[in-house]
Amino acid sequence: MNDVQARKPNDAPAPAARLAALAAALADETRAAICMTLLEGRAWTAGELARATSVAPSTVSGHLARLLDAGICVTERQGRHSYVRIADAATARLVDELACHAIPGRDAPHAAPVVCAPDPLAGARTCYDHFAGRLGMAVTDAMEERGLLRTEGVFQLTEEGRAWCGRAGVDLGQEGRRPLASSCLDWTERRRHLGGLAGARLCARALGEEWVVRPPAGGRGLIVTAAGERTLGELLGITPEAWV
Repeated sequence: MNDVQARKPNDAPAPAARLAALAAALADETRAAICMTLLEGRAWTAGELARATSVAPSTVSGHLARLLDAGICVTERQGRHSYVRIADAATARLVDELACHAIPGRDAPHAAPVVCAPDPLAGARTCYDHFAGRLGMAVTDAMEERGLLRTEGVFQLTEEGRAWCGRAGVDLGQEGRRPLASSCLDWTERRRHLGGLAGARLCARALGEEWVVRPPAGGRGLIVTAAGERTLGELLGITPEAWV
C-alpha cells in the first residue's frame, strides 16, 4: 500500500482540515440564510434570525453554534440581550463573494429587513455618555470615512483623529483607565458606534455648546439644533438626513 493509500483521515494537514470545517459550517441552507441576513451589517438576536429564516428558535440556536465555532459569527452582549454578527469585514467579504459566485447576476449584498425601532430614540439619543441611534452611527461612519477612526476589530482613534478632536475643541485629557476609543453595540442600529473617552467628550462638547439639547420631557433623547446641524456639517459633512 502506498503512502497516499495508507493515510488516515485524521492525518489530513491542519490547514485543509480548517478549510473543510469552514466549508461544512456554510454547507447548510439555514446557516447560509443566516449569513446572508447578517451581511446587511447589523447584529441580530437569535429570535430575530429564527423569524427571518422561518425556523424554530431551538433550531436556529444549533445552527448559530456551528457558525460561532467556525469563527464565521461572533456574539456581543448589550444589556440583557445577546446579538450575533459576522465576525469581521474579511469574513463578510468571503461570504458575500461566495454568494455572488453561487447566484448568477448577484451584484449587491443580500438585503434583509431592518429591525424597526421606536422614534424618536432611534434618531438621536445618548448611550450612557456618548451619541447613539442614527446620529451616533452617522458620527462614527463619518469619522471612519475621513480616516479619523479605525473600526476594524478594536476601535482606534488615528493621529489625524486626535488632531481633529483638538480642532473641534474635544478635550482628550485622560481620565483613569478609560480607553480613548471603544465600540458599543447600538441597540437600534445593530452596529457598533463610537464610545470611550473620545465619544464621551465629543457628546459633552455638543451638549455644552448646544449643538444638541434634551427634549422638554427629558430622558435620553437628543434634538439637534440649527447650530448643531451647521457644526456637524462643517466638522464631519453630516446632513440632517443622516439622523432624521
